[in-house]
Amino acid sequence: MKHDHFVVQNPSAAAKQLLLLFHGVGDNPVAMGEIGSWFAPEFPDALVVSIGSPAPSGPHPGREWFSVAGVTEENRQGRIDAVMPTFIELVRYWQKQSGVTANATALIGFSQGAMMALEGIKAEPDLASRVVAFSGRYAELPQQIPASTTIHLIHGDEDNVINVKHAFDAAEALERIGGDFTLDVIDDLGHAIDDRSIQIALDHLRYTVPKHYFDEALSGGTPKDDDIIELL
Repeated sequence: MKHDHFVVQNPSAAAKQLLLLFHGVGDNPVAMGEIGSWFAPEFPDALVVSIGSPAPSGPHPGREWFSVAGVTEENRQGRIDAVMPTFIELVRYWQKQSGVTANATALIGFSQGAMMALEGIKAEPDLASRVVAFSGRYAELPQQIPASTTIHLIHGDEDNVINVKHAFDAAEALERIGGDFTLDVIDDLGHAIDDRSIQIALDHLRYTVPKHYFDEALSGGTPKDDDIIELL
C-alpha cells in the first residue's frame, strides 16, 4: 500500500508493540516523527511509524486528512467519514506488516491527527487498544466506546485552535458512556506539544492499567492469550 510515511524505529526482532503517529494540518510525517523519537527509546520492542495524511493541504506545504476550508460543526463529521476508510486501511496495513494486533497498537495524534485517531475508534471499535490525543477533539461526541480501548486526552489550557472545552466535553461524554480515559490539561500551553505533554503520554502508556483488566479480574475472568501484550 503506497502512502507517505516515516519509520522512526524498526526493532531488529519481531515487534511487540505498534505506535502509529498522525500529524496535524499542514504538517508532514517526518516532522511528526520527531515526537515519535521521544516514544521509541521507552518502547524498544515497538515499531514506531509516523503516517502522512493523503491530501495536500491547500496552497500551503504539508498535508491533511480532510480540508478545513469552510469546515463547520455541521460538515466536519461528513468530511471525516469520507476519509475514514483510508485511515482504517492504513492502521490495518501496519498491523499486518508488523504482526502486531490491535491489543498492542497505540494511535498517537496531534490536532487533526488526534481527531482522526479518536474518530477511528468510533468507526472501528477494535482498531487499537490506546489512543493518545494531543490537542484533539471529536467531530461528534461518542455514544458508545469499546471497553478494550483506553483514551488519553492531553490538551493545553490556552489552545486557541481547538479550545480546551472540547477536551472537557469529550471527558464528560466518555464518563457518561463508561469509557476508559484520562484527561490532562497543561497549564499555559497553546496548540502544541511540549515536554510536559510528552512525559504525561509516556507515563500513561507505561503505567496506566487499562480498566478492562480490573473488570475482568472482578468478574473472575482472565485476559485472552492475544490480550496479554499491552502498552504498559
